[in-house]
Amino acid sequence: MAPGPGGRPHRTAISRRTAVRVLLQVMTAAALAVDAYVHASLASPYDRVGQQISQGTLFRLEAAVASLAALLVLLLGRRRPVWVFAFLVSVSALGAVLLYGYVNVGALGPLPNMYEPFWGPKRTGSAIAEAVGAVTSLVGFLITGPPHSASTRAGDPRGDKADGGGG
Repeated sequence: MAPGPGGRPHRTAISRRTAVRVLLQVMTAAALAVDAYVHASLASPYDRVGQQISQGTLFRLEAAVASLAALLVLLLGRRRPVWVFAFLVSVSALGAVLLYGYVNVGALGPLPNMYEPFWGPKRTGSAIAEAVGAVTSLVGFLITGPPHSASTRAGDPRGDKADGGGG
């Protein structure tokens, strides 16, 4: 960003960055909403009597966590931890759908065997949404940088190097 009058960045550069962040917020939230919808709509057929934790219960939990992440991204998208949470939700869901689509892991403790090699439209759509959510949340994290130092906020684009110290 080139400094404008008074040493401050041009308003258009700030506006572009804000527009990109808002677009990423909307895309990430939409991807998480698709993930939540698919898992919520598929939960009931996977309820099994006698299991400590059914696949239906896990699907409902994923839907709830993805919904929470979508809301947090929309409401608090200026905060880096929110992007980390959205990334972890998306990438873990994508990892699970890929793992259980290609590897028969078997039951893991109280978790049921969720191996299912069939890829229908909902599962495929969910995997695509999870991949999009992972990428957009990672980019959102990267562009929502750490807070600027006091000298940068005061208008010095060199930040801490303004004092002539090493670096």
